[in-house]
Amino acid sequence: MTEIVLGAMLFGTTINERDSHALLDRFVELGGRWIDTSNNYAFWLHPSGLGGHSERVIGSWLAARPGMRDRVLISTKVGAEPTDPARGLDAMEGLSAATIRQAMTGSLERLGVDHVDMYWAHVEDRSVPLAETAGAFEELRREGLTRRTGASNTPAWRVEQARGLGCDWSALQLRHSYVQPRPGAALESWSHRQVFPETLDYVRSTSGLDLWAYSPLINGAYGRADRPLEEAYNHPGTDRRTAALIDVARELGVTQNQVVLAWLLGGDPQVWPMVGASTVDRLDEVMAARDVKLDSAVRDKLDTAN
Repeated sequence: MTEIVLGAMLFGTTINERDSHALLDRFVELGGRWIDTSNNYAFWLHPSGLGGHSERVIGSWLAARPGMRDRVLISTKVGAEPTDPARGLDAMEGLSAATIRQAMTGSLERLGVDHVDMYWAHVEDRSVPLAETAGAFEELRREGLTRRTGASNTPAWRVEQARGLGCDWSALQLRHSYVQPRPGAALESWSHRQVFPETLDYVRSTSGLDLWAYSPLINGAYGRADRPLEEAYNHPGTDRRTAALIDVARELGVTQNQVVLAWLLGGDPQVWPMVGASTVDRLDEVMAARDVKLDSAVRDKLDTAN
């Protein structure tokens, strides 16, 4: 069964430690389990130009709450931490075996834990043989430093190749939401990779592979006039889907955000939405989406609005 994942990208930068702790407390109170972070969060928002701030905040939260580690599942990533702060993502650490091992050590220290529950390849690194990257992830899993491994921002065919090399990547993490950009349109965030119909077909037909979706609410674009969709979403299909979404939200008496999350959670394949929240009220709205039920007629209305 899929769950809503709390995205902790802004913890320790735009969301201070106190407020981050309050959000984490509320998430667990509401029955949340998965917390997603990365070793590079959020380098672009910190004067140092380096990441690790989100992991440290989660670590301080865990340290202040004995027994909490047994109640939550932690997901973090490697591959996109800058090696040169001045160059940012143009100088990503990559996915060599040595880098993966070193990054895991750093993440565990910042989090204050002896293992994580999911370890992701944050981005592709074609400068390193896939067998080396796959082998390094599998070694960490066998050693118990991570319970599961996965690939983010990676094409499905590369994930399948890695699995064929003996790497137990059991999850794929990509950008996905109800409204879709034009096929082939460039996203403003060049490092983001979008879910395509072929991706859904691959996950649907591959046993033991989950799909996690980041940016499912597209930076607050659903229902907020001050957060317009980027140009890539400017096409007639967006208008039709937005109209259907507004109608369904009104009929059910819920927010558009909640309909989108319910649509993802109960789809085919079912999706694990990764959602950030800057306030407790926003988090309450997000988590309430679990109670929104879309019957077959409503889901058909949403699915056919293309």
